[in-house]
Amino acid sequence: MKTHAINLLKRLAAVVLFVPALAMAAGGDVHLDKAPVSTDQQKLQRGAKLFVDYCLNCHAASMMRYSELRKIGFDDKAIADNLIFTGGKVGDLMTVAMTRDDAEAWFGTAPPDLSLIARAKASETASGADYLYTYLRTFYKDESRPTGWNNKVFPSVGMPHAMWDKQESMSESEYDETVADLVSFLVWMGEPVAGTRKMIGIFVLIFLAGFYVLTHKLGKTYWKDIH
Repeated sequence: MKTHAINLLKRLAAVVLFVPALAMAAGGDVHLDKAPVSTDQQKLQRGAKLFVDYCLNCHAASMMRYSELRKIGFDDKAIADNLIFTGGKVGDLMTVAMTRDDAEAWFGTAPPDLSLIARAKASETASGADYLYTYLRTFYKDESRPTGWNNKVFPSVGMPHAMWDKQESMSESEYDETVADLVSFLVWMGEPVAGTRKMIGIFVLIFLAGFYVLTHKLGKTYWKDIH
């Protein structure tokens, strides 16, 4: 219980820290496209592979363990062979080797932890998934920027366009689908137990409905005998 409480506090702290900074960075006048988020295991697996290949070099997901990927259909061998490139173990946290000082020297600021990024980016008008989906699809070349890239959603962004090779080699629809898989994984990563939580909620509602019918019939029988 103590460990669970500590982890919960860490997650809440991450949201509190990241929301203000990211909200200020968002371009207020940019329309955010609706993200086609999916819970399909194959899409989530492709998203996990994209995350490891293109995000985990700089961005950690320090509240997520590789072992959690079992929930989307990976076995330990697949995780070890295809998703861990640092010599770590399946039970390790998804951290990065890059130090904060190096990150600030290279990018001007330390890349945020992405464990809760989809939740942190949610606003009153759009979901965090919509923000991420639009953000990852609106990079454009800008020679005035140190990285050679800029972004319509996040003007003057310090991050380079990590998936430029995929965008240049794919059709627009193919790249959009690739980004959707990555965003779906980022959404899932923010709450890996969401599916279990929803299933429990359904069972609770079914139980309450059945209990209501039973008590209603018992009540009618009780008052019938009294009158």
